[in-house]
Amino acid sequence: MIFGSPAAFAIDQERDMKRAIAAIAIKGFALLLAAFGTTGSAMAQDAATTYPKMAPIEEYLMGRDAEIALARSAAPDSISHDATVMVLTRHGYETAVKGKNGWVCLVDRGWSGMFDYPEFWNPKIRGAACVNPPVARSFLPYDYKRTQLILAGHSKEEVIAATKAAIDKKELPVLERGICYMMSKSAYLGDDGDHDMPHLMFYEPAKDGTGWGANLTNSPVMGVSYWSMSTKAYPQLEAFPPIFVYMVPVDKWSDGTAAPPM
Repeated sequence: MIFGSPAAFAIDQERDMKRAIAAIAIKGFALLLAAFGTTGSAMAQDAATTYPKMAPIEEYLMGRDAEIALARSAAPDSISHDATVMVLTRHGYETAVKGKNGWVCLVDRGWSGMFDYPEFWNPKIRGAACVNPPVARSFLPYDYKRTQLILAGHSKEEVIAATKAAIDKKELPVLERGICYMMSKSAYLGDDGDHDMPHLMFYEPAKDGTGWGANLTNSPVMGVSYWSMSTKAYPQLEAFPPIFVYMVPVDKWSDGTAAPPM
């Protein structure tokens, strides 16, 4: 799930790590790990210039069968076979296949990531994700609402304000701890590098990753706050419920074949 090139944001090691997660966390997440660890702040400016606003809706849509197949490929068949599958329409996500194991698979677009992600409007992004029941019932409603508002033509500022109002009215659920599989070899997570990398994402209602040792030297766990890379651009997000997303790379795609080394 969820949400740019880590190379595009590298200023120092800590920021580079945060940017890497921001790039892959379309569920909050969450995209690009291919250039993780390199520098190139100019690339962030290029991305922001290339995708300054939403493209025509048609560029974000897929054929229904193709989207179902891509969504299922996010996780091993043992999980995704019996999962509910959501597909994007002109007005938001709708159920294409009703599952029976509580998991939900879908294909996120760039706007499901952080609000200050430079590829937020990139119409090529296809973040195949499959989430477990706690994430499906607590986190996906935020994703669905954001998507509906964006497809209705609302600006980022309006989406943030509407989401905050829904939170205050308790129209959106309390966020829970859970997991998201993003192991599809056909996903497109951003314009830089190899565009894709299999990984798992873990969601926790927390402000930082100290409990998991995230972003520490030689730790395989990376993480970042889901809502934004920096609260400077959208300070209203500081009032949102905290949600921290951890990312752990894996060495296989969902079909069991070996993935390229990170």
